[in-house]
Amino acid sequence: MSTLRNVFKIAELRNKVLFTLGLIAVYRFGSHVPVPGISLVVLDELAETAKEGGMLGFLQVFSGGALTQFSVFALGIMPYITASIIMQILAVVIPKLEQWQEQGAVGQRKITQWTRYLGVAIALLQGTGITYMFHTGSFGGVAGKDIFGVDRYNTGRFLLVVLTLTAGFSLLMWIGEVITERGIGNGMSILIFASVVSTMPASFGTVKAEKGWAVMFGIVAMFIVLMVAIVFIEQGVRRIPVQFAKRQVGRKMYGGQSTYIPLKVNGAGVISIIFASSVLYLPIIIGQVLPVKTDVNAAGVVTGGNWAYGVQQWMDDHLTRSPSPFYLVIYGVLIIAFAYFYTAIQFDPAKQADQIRKQGGFIPGIRPGHQTERYLAKILSRITLPGALFVAAVALIPAFVLGQVLGSDSTGSNALGFFGISILIAVGVALETVKQIDGQLMMRNYEGFLDKAKARAKASAKSSK
Repeated sequence: MSTLRNVFKIAELRNKVLFTLGLIAVYRFGSHVPVPGISLVVLDELAETAKEGGMLGFLQVFSGGALTQFSVFALGIMPYITASIIMQILAVVIPKLEQWQEQGAVGQRKITQWTRYLGVAIALLQGTGITYMFHTGSFGGVAGKDIFGVDRYNTGRFLLVVLTLTAGFSLLMWIGEVITERGIGNGMSILIFASVVSTMPASFGTVKAEKGWAVMFGIVAMFIVLMVAIVFIEQGVRRIPVQFAKRQVGRKMYGGQSTYIPLKVNGAGVISIIFASSVLYLPIIIGQVLPVKTDVNAAGVVTGGNWAYGVQQWMDDHLTRSPSPFYLVIYGVLIIAFAYFYTAIQFDPAKQADQIRKQGGFIPGIRPGHQTERYLAKILSRITLPGALFVAAVALIPAFVLGQVLGSDSTGSNALGFFGISILIAVGVALETVKQIDGQLMMRNYEGFLDKAKARAKASAKSSK
């Protein structure tokens, strides 16, 4: 609270915070403006279907409700996040991208520009795919419902929707970059944070309406405990000491200082969950376009169907339901695997060991070169395991507990199905934003200290005269 008070005392920081809040308001407003040429009646049915969880419910978390509104910001910022991850992976195998990474600010601008191009291309593909699947009624469980309405579909209307979704993503990407430049925090992370947090009040309201105040307060208590645990793990860092040898240049002696390499316990953050969810739901998306045929009795109840119907039913029971043992095991293994994968991309022990050697440094007790590389790889492997297990527990245990307490078919359980993931994203972004605010406050305190020191020096100079 003292940090917030200090922020609003400084005019520059206050303007940055208000600017950021203003752009978030624009984003939330755009998330409720539907694209032209679609049926609002079908949108209401999509919103009800999203409460049942599954793929549509997962995408709702990252779009802040914009997907079922089929708004201009329905794609959210996820195409840009996907493009950023792809560029980081390609930098490992493409020498040109690795050269750009080593060029500093100039190379980073080139990588950012190509990330934008790739993000727009992904948004165009996603917009086309989602629009087609909503048009055919094969996505989100709204079978036989066309997002365009009855007898209103044509090629021009289809292209209009796709271009609107792509343009909305481009505008949202620009808003995120403007927040980074002129606001507070990382713009893309702030937008994801706004999307995740915006769905929480409605989810708690659904639980309260179904189960009453006692259950809702129990879930709030679990929320607080989980939040404290996430903060504890997110702040966890293994510090590897590095000592630099002294060297003489001319008549001056340089070096001799000691520092450390910070290795985060949860180095992959929420990226491992995003990767695992994408892989887990890929067969579900493919299953939505299978040629399903159902058998209906005289009462209109579905009694069976062909092989495609059986495949879809198995996926619904084992890949989208949190109480399913198959779901828990596969999802957990994927999260741990991708945590190791992304951490290996982010931190290369061989490159780090070579950099330490070139700078004349060494880890106490470890010889430079190959032994330093092996030591860093061993430490990285050991600290990644508890971080990966924690992220998997955050993603799975709350969903499982809510499924048992509220019932797997409960609307409230499905609404909070991604409860742990939401908190992990929200807390991670909040911590990074607060760190940036603290850094700017500290910088201004130093500036104020230097100004006072200069004033004292001038006063003493005048008095001596």
